[in-house]
Amino acid sequence: MQPNTDRSNDIQRRFHLVEQAIGQASEASSAEQHLPSELRDSIQRVDRLGDTAREVLQSGDQARIRKLVTDMTASAERARRVCTNIPQLSAQIRGAVSHMASQIQELKRDLQ
Repeated sequence: MQPNTDRSNDIQRRFHLVEQAIGQASEASSAEQHLPSELRDSIQRVDRLGDTAREVLQSGDQARIRKLVTDMTASAERARRVCTNIPQLSAQIRGAVSHMASQIQELKRDLQ
């Protein structure tokens, strides 16, 4: 196999993990009562970006990919900060958001 094919497969696998983590955070936010709007908005933004990510990744346009991952990272980190600052949130939402942000960080690292 070509090294590019291996790298592409690795990124596809990583992206699949990111999609799963976004789905878990989205589900957890739906189940959470009294979720701060900043947290809900951040998770929804990451979810929307995730919906377009597969197309952007397949385009191979490095500038679009970098912008997408940067935007996803910023929103996920904002969600993580909200979780850190509001201790009353459930362990489920805190864990899901932390996992989502970590997976996006891993994707960002893999793309470098």
